[in-house]
Amino acid sequence: MKKRVTRKIQDFVKAYQLRKEITTQWNDPIVGFALANDPLFSKLRSVASPTHAVPKDFLPGAKTVIAFFIPFKKSMTRTNIKEKYSSKDWGKGYIETNEMIRQLSLYLQELFVSEGYEAFMIPATHNWDEKKLISDWSHRHIAYIAGLGNFGLNNMLITEQGCCGRIGSFITSAQIEPDAISDQEACLYKYDGTCKKCTKRCVNGALYEDSFDRFKCYEMLLKNVEELRSVGYADVCGKCLVGIPCSHINPVARKIQTKEHRAEPLSAHL
Repeated sequence: MKKRVTRKIQDFVKAYQLRKEITTQWNDPIVGFALANDPLFSKLRSVASPTHAVPKDFLPGAKTVIAFFIPFKKSMTRTNIKEKYSSKDWGKGYIETNEMIRQLSLYLQELFVSEGYEAFMIPATHNWDEKKLISDWSHRHIAYIAGLGNFGLNNMLITEQGCCGRIGSFITSAQIEPDAISDQEACLYKYDGTCKKCTKRCVNGALYEDSFDRFKCYEMLLKNVEELRSVGYADVCGKCLVGIPCSHINPVARKIQTKEHRAEPLSAHL
């Protein structure tokens, strides 16, 4: 079932971006699976928020949580590198991807229900406490538990296709084999102390090597709401995601691979 669900998600994204009204383009999504009773879900209550939900809060019969990362194409992310405010393409991409995740979740819900399973869909965003700016269901942390990657200094999940994209998650009563959590760092700074380019990319003084001010970050998101009003409600920024080594790849995996390749004796290539 794992391969079939992954293929269904990838096919949905491919077909969705062919619609005439859609301007955003995505690469193939990557998909991960986690057991709904994984103890890490309960641990999120103490790490992320005391009000963070566990899968069975939404679906008592939950067996599996599906997480998916939908990466933006480089042509779109490049538009957001310059200037202080987010580009219109970035804002439009945020809005269109959130809507696609909603429709993808509806599609998955219909699919699982048609096969006799229960299912529960969760919004891509705007499910947080507006005073504390803490979510009751962190898609990034859910994706980590589902094995999609590890966290960077910019607090984003770095997957095998980088961190420029959107994450969604879905709960079902279907029993699907889980994926292993990655124990390998994906952030160059956390791996060997180098890089830190995301901190330099932050345009509102919210991100530093040893701290993150979520309120200053949110302040910038609201400024972009005004700047991007012509494309819709885009409470987004993304400056610390673009134009850095982890934007579209896992740079640590690439670095390790390069080292191993260089260390191979000549005989290995003969």
